[in-house]
Amino acid sequence: MCFLSNGGVTCRPSLAYRASMKTSLIAGLLLATASPVLAQATPAQIAQLREAALKDDIAYDIVEGLTTEVGPRLAGTEAEARAREWAVRKLKAMGFANVRVETFDMPVWVRGEEKAWITAPFPQPLAVTALGNSGATPAEGIEAELIGFNSVDELAATPDERVRGKIVFIDHNMQRTQDGIGYGYFGRPRREGPSLASKKGAVAIVIRSIGTDHHRNPHTGVMTFTGGATPIPAGALSIPDAEQIQRILKRGQPVRLRLLLTPKNIGTRQSGNVIAEVPGRDRSAPPILVSGHLDSWDLGTGAIDDAAGVAIAAAAAKRIMTTGQPLRTIRIVWFGAEEVGLFGGLDYRAKHGKEPHYALVESDFGAGRVWKVDSKLGKEREAEAKALQLALAPLGIAPGSLEKAEGSDISPMLADGLPGVSLSQDGTYYFDLHHTPDDTLDKVDPEDLRQNVAAWTTMLAVLSGGIEAEPKRPKQR
Repeated sequence: MCFLSNGGVTCRPSLAYRASMKTSLIAGLLLATASPVLAQATPAQIAQLREAALKDDIAYDIVEGLTTEVGPRLAGTEAEARAREWAVRKLKAMGFANVRVETFDMPVWVRGEEKAWITAPFPQPLAVTALGNSGATPAEGIEAELIGFNSVDELAATPDERVRGKIVFIDHNMQRTQDGIGYGYFGRPRREGPSLASKKGAVAIVIRSIGTDHHRNPHTGVMTFTGGATPIPAGALSIPDAEQIQRILKRGQPVRLRLLLTPKNIGTRQSGNVIAEVPGRDRSAPPILVSGHLDSWDLGTGAIDDAAGVAIAAAAAKRIMTTGQPLRTIRIVWFGAEEVGLFGGLDYRAKHGKEPHYALVESDFGAGRVWKVDSKLGKEREAEAKALQLALAPLGIAPGSLEKAEGSDISPMLADGLPGVSLSQDGTYYFDLHHTPDDTLDKVDPEDLRQNVAAWTTMLAVLSGGIEAEPKRPKQR
């Protein structure tokens, strides 16, 4: 490819030629990096799997089926039970082995009516939803003066007598980030605010939704009353409504809020983890765990959180299985009851956490493109971690840390010291949809989903220990 420049004629290789040279370079680096004792799929096999996965339709089929045929899947409810039945049928139909459900019991909370109104000085309705584990108002609702705070710390510093008998409102200023780093800090009003408000004598609390959108959709999410706090009604307002409250409070007149939230606890019910496997050639080798969570909140259909995640994990495992048999078993886990307290991850840890695992990986951050890979495989497996970085580079995935990995359900086991990999997705717009009625199938971009499957397939190809074509069985005469 040639073009005119100030210095004359400049020539560059064509895009196709440069792509082929890049692939050859990476293949050579993979060969150079791989240790003789570290069996891996060949560079050609990895490249072939990666490119084929970019045309994947398995993952989208799973997301479409789960969100259409089951819909919302609140943990511990009949809907989540139907999701487990659906998952077992789907995973068996895909050809996976050892498909099973490992059940566990859990306390179940369900929502009821949800309404809020400013009654003075400027009467108007507000969009609100109950936070998970919220207490309930009486059937007729409650009405009280509203007192506003810009942060949890501001509420904590306020004398109890100023809060007692009032409805607390907590604002925040969460901003968009690619990695969602702000969720930990800006989630404090949801996680800590209700207990703190209760201990100070508030009759209820409403917070600005933990999100980055400006849709009139409130974001739900779990919280727990801690430290002996008495449960009180706890709701999240849509971001436009929270900003409206801020403007009303700035007028300097007393503000009164009427709130109706009627959720209830329905006792102990059953949830479960759905597990399937691609059996490895060496049944004594530790498995690679690939996962997402099957449950969702009940406002949307849980397409990005986390039908996309379970689909990515299963689609990548299916692509390996279709190619041949890996050395190491690939274990697919669709965790139950993640949203309400990581119950599925904790149950798996109790049952299997002391068993060796070759790596733990989870997809639970939507369906945006993977942009970075982190891993925590240990110093003795650093060559393998670097080979993984090189194999993912053609997908535009940057190398990250070799000393960390994360994932919601797998986090307790990672903290225990088990090895893991993180394929970080672009979360720039994730918190526009997170835990809202807008979490629906139309928000899943099929091309981005395919790139995820390609990344996960590549990761499994590198970690699998080598994939061998299974011998063809002779035809019966």
